[in-house]
Amino acid sequence: MTTSARAAVLEAQDGPFEFRDIEIEDPRPDEVLVRMVATGICATDAHVRAQRMATPLPVVLGHEGGGVVERVGAAVTTVEPGDHVVLSYHSCGRCKPCLSSHAAYCDNVWAANFAGARLDGSNGLHVAHGAEPHGHFFGQSSFATHALTHQRNTIKVPRDLPLDVLAPLGCGLQTGAGAVLKALVVPAGASFAVFGVGAVGLAAVMAAHVAGATTIVAVDVDGGRLGLARDLGATHLVDPGRVEDLTGALRAVDERGLEYVLDTSGRAENLDAGVGALAPMGRFGFVAFHEGAGAVLDAGRLTLGQSLQGIIQGDAVSSLLINDLAQLYRAGRFPIDRLLSFYDFADINTAFEDAGSGRVTKAVLRFTQPG
Repeated sequence: MTTSARAAVLEAQDGPFEFRDIEIEDPRPDEVLVRMVATGICATDAHVRAQRMATPLPVVLGHEGGGVVERVGAAVTTVEPGDHVVLSYHSCGRCKPCLSSHAAYCDNVWAANFAGARLDGSNGLHVAHGAEPHGHFFGQSSFATHALTHQRNTIKVPRDLPLDVLAPLGCGLQTGAGAVLKALVVPAGASFAVFGVGAVGLAAVMAAHVAGATTIVAVDVDGGRLGLARDLGATHLVDPGRVEDLTGALRAVDERGLEYVLDTSGRAENLDAGVGALAPMGRFGFVAFHEGAGAVLDAGRLTLGQSLQGIIQGDAVSSLLINDLAQLYRAGRFPIDRLLSFYDFADINTAFEDAGSGRVTKAVLRFTQPG
């Protein structure tokens, strides 16, 4: 038995998403079939579309899904049909990072999330004609009306909260918030700066505010996003295009330097400026530098106990952090909805254009209208 679904398939590098009818296998014992309600669009989807990340094509992308469980495999104990779920990153569940609550750094992170197949190499997506699209992107491939997921990356969430709002918690918002709350562990009273206030950076601003940081600096060239960062908790705003010395502008906020800095932009110049602004024993976290980006640093600049830390998925245990953030949203302390712009699934190509141009902060595709 299979489930018929409609998927947006990326057929070629930099090409449009094309809609195809697919058949999805029944869940294996540890798998879950989810009817999609919404899914966010993330920069990682765009990186694969441009083939800056070599996931094989054709492929069904999407990795910020939210939906309702339809069927579960015989060994699944964490969710049941009818549950509302948010889908997050996948992991092997067996390696040392997975077993020590750091599954974002899974030894098999590439195979689990980017290979376009299950960990055993099989593919649960099929078509009657033409090239078979790869699936299981981040263990979900949520640019489709149904997704075949694994119980490890299928997170039960409260039914009374809107799934189209919660869906982006699965990657981008989890990354920004987790970087602050779990990876860097920014404490109350701390000073914190974030380079880039797109969706990830704004989640970091909100999380720093929740954590009780007393100095929160948002750095970006987009005045609208800086204004939103201020509304969400930033105490200081810096536009690099309006200052001659970015490090100096940051040190003007706190002359001894900033205790925590996070870069979400991947711009090499921000590594230089951010490290220059660090206080003694300060920590610089980054989520976006890629090999070959030219982000190089003289180690002698870290002699006062400063450190650099690469961060994936906020180092989050998704089943815990996603529900913590959902409860903060319920309490009005993590207003996710301020970041979101909604599109019909049929308008996925327009949504990608708007997200790529910066016209929207976080694009979310809806499969069904809320009501």
